[in-house]
Amino acid sequence: MSAGVRILTIDEQEADQRLDRWFKKNFPDISHGQLQKLLRSGQIRVDGKRAKSSDRLEAGVAVRIPPMAVAAAMGAADGVDLPEEPQPLQVSDTDARLIRGMVLYEDEDIIVLNKPPGLAVQGGTKTRRHIDGMLPALAGKNGEKPRLVHRLDRDTSGVLVVARTIHATRALNDAFRLREMDKLYWAITIGILKPADGFIDLPLSKQGDVFERMSEDHDGQRAITDYRTIEQASRRLAWVALAPRTGRTHQLRAHMAAKGKPILGDTKYGDQADGMADGLVEALEVAPGLHLHARSLWLPPFGHRRKETRVIAPPPQDFAATLKALEFNLDNPLADEPIPNMREEYREAIKARDKKRYR
Repeated sequence: MSAGVRILTIDEQEADQRLDRWFKKNFPDISHGQLQKLLRSGQIRVDGKRAKSSDRLEAGVAVRIPPMAVAAAMGAADGVDLPEEPQPLQVSDTDARLIRGMVLYEDEDIIVLNKPPGLAVQGGTKTRRHIDGMLPALAGKNGEKPRLVHRLDRDTSGVLVVARTIHATRALNDAFRLREMDKLYWAITIGILKPADGFIDLPLSKQGDVFERMSEDHDGQRAITDYRTIEQASRRLAWVALAPRTGRTHQLRAHMAAKGKPILGDTKYGDQADGMADGLVEALEVAPGLHLHARSLWLPPFGHRRKETRVIAPPPQDFAATLKALEFNLDNPLADEPIPNMREEYREAIKARDKKRYR
């Protein structure tokens, strides 16, 4: 790979976008005409192949971004040496200690982190400190920097997997795309879900360009979440387990809000929760942060691991304090039990009912 070339992997939250629209979002300074020039010259590639602006991106594909793409697109003449991308800053001792302290599990293929709330996974406008920028501190003996394969929201804590090698990156991207990864989240909701166990099949789409917010939209992308109520407190707050079967932006937060049971501490989706907890939160002095935690992840066998691997992340201090304040039983077996595919169970129950009704 030539110096300065960037390879960006499309995660499941970015999937099903046209290539030109993805570029407009991530490289807004490149005009449509400039993008076409880069595509025609083969400088931009998808999984190593030439691409068209109308191509739809799938989760797991790798997009090649040429060095200093903006400068090249703005008409640099052939043969002119373009300045290389600025090299990433060296990881500070403080950040190196921080990310090393996040490690829950590692082997020759992967590293699993327990991301704290409030820390972004990737950089962006006004975001200078993030997981991706700290990953060089976890480089192997060959100096290869681990690669991100999925993301968590800034305010969501918990399990985050990074790949040590390009082969592991491809295997993990395939596993996410083919839904071979089973995820389990913990959340505290304001209000009690009914039924206590079930699923939400509600399409979502982005509303607004500046402050990204996902809302119910029957013309949007399909989004499915299975859930289980673990325990409830005073019929006003509940500890729930959530299993996203699709990977839409803010899916769990948007689905809980759409059901009228937003996640505690969610300032983006919790507007309708005013007064629902009737002062219980204030009385218990619950921390104000988002109570959403990526509790565990089941990894399929690949590479050097011959068996399925499950990694569990303990909740952050504030989340654990809330569970304790609400007197929830942390040893409740329902908390970590895998959630079955509720839609399949529902269909089987309907079949059994109809069979009994019409026999």
